[in-house]
Amino acid sequence: MSIRLPAADGGLRPYRPNTAPFAPLAHAPARSRTFYAAAHVVADPLAASAEAGAVLDWGSTLAFRRRLWSQGLGVAEAMDTAQRGMGLDWPTAAELIRRSAAEARAVGGRIVCGAGTDQLEPGRTHSLDAITRAYEEQLAHTEACGAGVVLMASRALARVARGPEDYLEVYGALLRQSAGPVVLHWLGPMFDAELAGYWGHEDLDDAIEVFLKIIYESPGKVDGIKVSLLDAEREVGIRRRLPAGVRCYTGDDYHYPRLIAGDGELASDALLGIFDPIAPIAARAALALDRDDQAGFRELLDPTVPLSRHLFTAPTRFYKTGVVLLAWLAGHQEHFVMVGGLQSGRSLPHLATAYELADALGLFPDPELAEDRMRRLLSVYGVAS
Repeated sequence: MSIRLPAADGGLRPYRPNTAPFAPLAHAPARSRTFYAAAHVVADPLAASAEAGAVLDWGSTLAFRRRLWSQGLGVAEAMDTAQRGMGLDWPTAAELIRRSAAEARAVGGRIVCGAGTDQLEPGRTHSLDAITRAYEEQLAHTEACGAGVVLMASRALARVARGPEDYLEVYGALLRQSAGPVVLHWLGPMFDAELAGYWGHEDLDDAIEVFLKIIYESPGKVDGIKVSLLDAEREVGIRRRLPAGVRCYTGDDYHYPRLIAGDGELASDALLGIFDPIAPIAARAALALDRDDQAGFRELLDPTVPLSRHLFTAPTRFYKTGVVLLAWLAGHQEHFVMVGGLQSGRSLPHLATAYELADALGLFPDPELAEDRMRRLLSVYGVAS
């Protein structure tokens, strides 16, 4: 097998695909860490247009989640990997949460789901009461479905908050009424520019103080935090200051092996978008930690970092395009179409490099199928491979 891929000079270069993919894995969840894969959604290709709104292929979407659970990974549902804020509207997200939570119960899988305020009309100024009510609606729905809750960062709140006191008011109210401990999600502006200045401060060190204050003022109501700042040192610093029993779920898709491995005293659990395409490797790495095999863990997970950094390169918000491409190439869905046409979010050379990096890791169960699909994608762009 051989395929010609776009080269840096604008031409084509030969590439010989890998023929040794990872074998299928079926295993219970690891004991040493909690690993959640933030899962993508599969659009209905016959209705996936801006006019039709978010229409999903429910069979393929839920089958992918069962695949994650079968490998021992948890599912982080209806979060930014699932195109929240980039095509997935709240009514569809609510149905996704309901269906995925039911599937999780059926197979005994771990699941947490994103609750935010995206039912509010975007671009408008909403009152703190309206924002709190929107959060409450999504919180109540997620809890009623029997899923754990991730309180997602709110564009609406970032737009109107006058300072830290408004964040303390809104989050304090939500935590007081939550049925169980929740995960607080801090999504940095590299993922969503509308979240700049979250927690009432542009300066990240000042923002951290507000973030920690919310946690300390709500004992027993925070299961953990998900920090998505792509700043390993800041995450380590936050991790050291968390109250006992509050987990740090790394959301750092650049430095996750080091953060999960830990520093000998503290380690991060994980809630990562990159675990969607690298699930077979992530699951095996978690099992290596169960054996206290740090070297084996790093040998498995370190080689995945170049792929992750490529997928999450700026503009970072378009990482979902590469994630869905790899799911299609791996045979987990029958097309490369995304909600809102987001498959156009990355260039052909970017997608070709994603294919090459994933293939080198052995992530395609059927390398010939992946090669054939990559050829077809190239041909759409007029490239004879």
